[in-house]
Amino acid sequence: MGNRSVQNKLKHEQIQYIEFLSKDIQLVKRFYTECFNWTFTDFGANYTAFEGDYIDGGFTSGRPVKGSILVILYSKDIETTREKIIKAGGIISQDIFSFPGGRRFQFIDPDGNELAVWSE
Repeated sequence: MGNRSVQNKLKHEQIQYIEFLSKDIQLVKRFYTECFNWTFTDFGANYTAFEGDYIDGGFTSGRPVKGSILVILYSKDIETTREKIIKAGGIISQDIFSFPGGRRFQFIDPDGNELAVWSE
């Protein structure tokens, strides 16, 4: 896990760390840096970690399997986020739709992981 104050992130029964499989760690690092300004710390050739204000995570070498987990990110400007994902090479798997509480879309990253973005 990252070096920042992990204690401030620990919330009872809330996600604190997520880990993805990646068939190309360098490609996935470029993708998430371009889309969301994530920063990474490499731990050898087969693992990279990212730190956030609310959650930390990492990518380890392996072949992703679709449907294993759906991570949902928040956006204040869902349309701009969607365009950044497309520009960086992501594929929109379910376009923006409304649901009680907001709007959401889902996308596929370069490794085939499916994630979602929501906004109020």
